[in-house]
Parts: sequence; structure tokens; C-alpha cells
Amino acid sequence: MKRTTATPLVSLWAIGIVAGFLTEMALTASGSAVFVPPLSLALTLVVVGGIVVGFSIPIRRSVTGTSKRRVDPFQAMRIVSLARASSWSGSLFLGLALGAGAYMITRTVWPGVASVWLTAAMALGSALLIAAGLVAEHLCRLPKDEDDDPDSAES
Repeated sequence: MKRTTATPLVSLWAIGIVAGFLTEMALTASGSAVFVPPLSLALTLVVVGGIVVGFSIPIRRSVTGTSKRRVDPFQAMRIVSLARASSWSGSLFLGLALGAGAYMITRTVWPGVASVWLTAAMALGSALLIAAGLVAEHLCRLPKDEDDDPDSAES
């Protein structure tokens, strides 16, 4: 399995920006209130990032030899998949938060200060989720063997 590249992260980020901006615009055009993310969303994103990193630490300890406990390869693959999904969803959430924030600050009448801060908190939580997913994916990386061919290195 190859490591996560910047292409899907940037693509999801861009899709999120457009979706966040257009959603806020559609809500305003229909006479509804703009979507303000709750603080619990930002906190949940940070907690999920911590859990993902926490799941990957025992695998790293087993790979480096500091732990004698054997790791199930299927469990390791699931954690790598969770790490990748976390970085992708964090990128999408970051785009949504930035799109909503861009809509809020480009209006002639600004929303309440709490709305802007909560959107910024969502963006920060999303950025931390992206970082946690990439760190967890790095922690689950296997060292290169001498008998491996160069094309299949770093799974």
C-alpha cells in the first residue's frame, strides 16, 4: 500500500471549500440561518485524531522491536485504512470549514463573532485530524527489507 499523497487531500479540500461556500449561500438564499458548527464537532475531530494515533503506537512499537507482542497483520491494515480515511475526511471537513468561513467573512453584515470562532475551531480540529491520520500512517510503516525489490518498498 502506497502512502497518502497530496493529490486526494488537496482535491477533497477544494471540493469541501466549494461545497461549504455553496451550502452557506443556499441556506442564506432560502431564508434559513447559516450553518454554524458546534464546538463538539471540533472536539470530536481532535479526539478521533488522538484515537487513530493511539491505535498506531502499538504497531510502531512492535515494528521497531520495543514490544515483543505480535501484531495481527489484518489489524495493522485496518488501522492504516482508518488513518487514511481520517486524513481524507479531515481534508474534506477542513474545506467545508474554510468555505463556510469564507462565506461568513465576505458578507457585508458579519455574523456573530462566536460563529466565526466556531468555524475556525472546526478548521483547526480538521487540520489536526489530517495531521493525526498522516502521522498514524507513518507509524504503521514497515522498514525496508534487503530482499525486497525496490518497487514494493514502504508498504
